[in-house]
Order: sequence, then C-alpha cells, then structure tokens
Amino acid sequence: MPTVRFILQSVLIGLAAAVLILLVWPDITGRSTTAPDSRPVRSSRVSYNEAVSRAAPAVVNVYASKILQPQVNPLFQDPLFQRFFGPAAPAPNRWRESNLGSGVIMNPAGYTLTNAHVIQNRDEIRVTLNDGRQAKASVIGVDPDTDLAVLHVPLDNLPAITLGDSDTLQVGDVVLAIGNPYDFGQTVTQGIVSAKGRKRMGITTFEDFIQTDADINPGNSGGALITANGDLIGINTAIISNTGGSQGIGLATPVNLALEVMRQIIENGRVVRGWLGIEAQIVSPDILSRARLSGGGIQVAGVLNNGPADQAGIMPGDIITRITGQPVSDPQQAIQMISRLRPGTVIDVDLLRGWEEMTLQARVAERPLFQR
Repeated sequence: MPTVRFILQSVLIGLAAAVLILLVWPDITGRSTTAPDSRPVRSSRVSYNEAVSRAAPAVVNVYASKILQPQVNPLFQDPLFQRFFGPAAPAPNRWRESNLGSGVIMNPAGYTLTNAHVIQNRDEIRVTLNDGRQAKASVIGVDPDTDLAVLHVPLDNLPAITLGDSDTLQVGDVVLAIGNPYDFGQTVTQGIVSAKGRKRMGITTFEDFIQTDADINPGNSGGALITANGDLIGINTAIISNTGGSQGIGLATPVNLALEVMRQIIENGRVVRGWLGIEAQIVSPDILSRARLSGGGIQVAGVLNNGPADQAGIMPGDIITRITGQPVSDPQQAIQMISRLRPGTVIDVDLLRGWEEMTLQARVAERPLFQR
C-alpha cells in the first residue's frame, strides 16, 4: 500500500505542476488561450508600376495643327456686285485647327512613331514629353497603308522605349495602353490581349491588328501598348465604337510590323512594297468544289491595264492557287505576300483557267501611292 500511495502522490504532484506551468506560460504548447484573429489575411499588392515607370517616359503627347484660311466668294469682290450691294464684308480671320494624339520614342536619336491620321496634312507638329520638355517635331515619312508615321524629335537625352516581340504575344496576356486621351495628360489603362491577327476591319490596307480591351480613347492614337514587363508590343491605332468612346475593343499595330515600316521610311523616305495590279476576291465554295480545289484559291476580279499581272497574261476569272509556291486562299493574304516582295522580282503564279492548270511568270512592280 505505501508503494501505491507514493505513486498516486507523484502523479498528483506532476499534474499540479503541469497546470501551474500552463497558467504561467500559456504559449509553451504553441497554442494561444486567446481567441483566434478573424481578420482575413491580405495578399501581396499587385502593381504594374515598374512596367509603367520603364515605358512612360518614352510616350509623348502629339499636337498637330494647320492654319485654315477662310474662303471668300469671288462674286463679293466683283465691282458690279459691290455697286448694287455695297462693299464686301471684311474676310474672317484665319484660325488654327488641331489634332490630338500620342507617340512613342523608339530610339535615343529621337525617331518617334505615331499614327498617320494624327499628323497627316498638318503644317506644325509639337510634342510634349513626360518630363515636361516640349519640341517642334519634323515628319520623316508617312505610310497611309498601315496608318503609321515617323517623326523626329530634336532633343538630347531622350528616353527610348524597350522593344518587345509581338510575334510571341498570346491571347490573355496582360497589356497596358499609355497615351493622352482627351488631352487629360498621360494616362495608363489596363486590359488583356483579346485577339491577334484581326483583319478586314476596313481601317488600313495592311491589317494585322492586336485586339485589346484596354481602354483606348481619342488622343490615345499613336501611343504605346506594352506588356506587364514594360516592353512595347504595339502602337495604339483605333477603337471600334458606336459612340466615339471606348467600348472595350481597341486595335493596335504589332510592333514588329511598325519597326519594319519605320526602317523603310528612315532609309527610303517611304515604304517600298511589291505589287501585281490585280483585284481579287474570295472564291465561292461551289466553284471550289466543282474545281476540286481543296487548297483554296483567290479569283481575279480585275486586272490593271499594262500592269505586271496584265503583262504576265493573268486574266479576270482566273483562280490563283499559289504565289511563289505558297498556297493562297484569301485576297488579303495574297496582297500581303506580294507586298513583301522586292520590286523587280520575277515570281511564279499558279492558276486555274477554266479546267486548265497553268503557271505564269510575273515581274513584281512597286506598289503605286494611289493603291491604298
């Protein structure tokens, strides 16, 4: 019995000591005696400040203007008219009409991309940098076929944007649009890439637009579309809207296309493109079925007299199936394929005339300016 009593006493003493320790140091077990904190745990802040900080200094506000001279009816200057109706009223004063847009400084030398519709037919172009500096810009060249223009900004220590690769862009990628909407000052909007390769929009001749739901409003034209890392992947060009404001459908010219246009304008003063002188249309499905053209084709609707296609013997009604060995199934695709060829290049054109297959050779010419 003394042994049992000793054991019970030891157990009771141990339990008492444990209770005492828990009362004095409640956190010793890793558990708090206080009620748990019911507040939600906040995640780390998501911000694109670093991307904007990299790109924004190279985005400029563009103000393009021209002086308008009021037209006075010559009849008012006729002495016989003045004899009966008195001297003509003084001519109204001239006034200056302005366009608002944006631009992107592409390199430290000051070459800047913007949209052609922002500066075309304007006699004075001024830019304002993000750091407050202003300058009068000169026009290096304009390419209406892509709605792009190259300006030169004559300032020192210019910030240049970091270039991205628009070919690697994926639908769903986060993008930011930077520009000067409504002359509010530099503004950033955020969205995603909604689609790639948008064509047949009726905006330019050569269309390969990036579609985004980042808000693009009047004044954003010519501004930068950048990645979440701050790299330039597009030049904001247009919005699709019934009201003139953003409705979540913005279009940007891919930077890879814009760079090629800029290079040619700087080197040649214009963009040199190949041209055949044909008007083409989509081939109807029933004709494709009857002709057994599984690879598709385009139908020649018209041939310019004495143009390259006419000289090669291509005729209206012909169905072109291949150009330089590459299948063609869409008129826009064919135009872009030919435009990439150097003028003077001799190419093979495979076509179907009636039930006869033939290959004709055509010498590519330079695309005339009126072909827009």
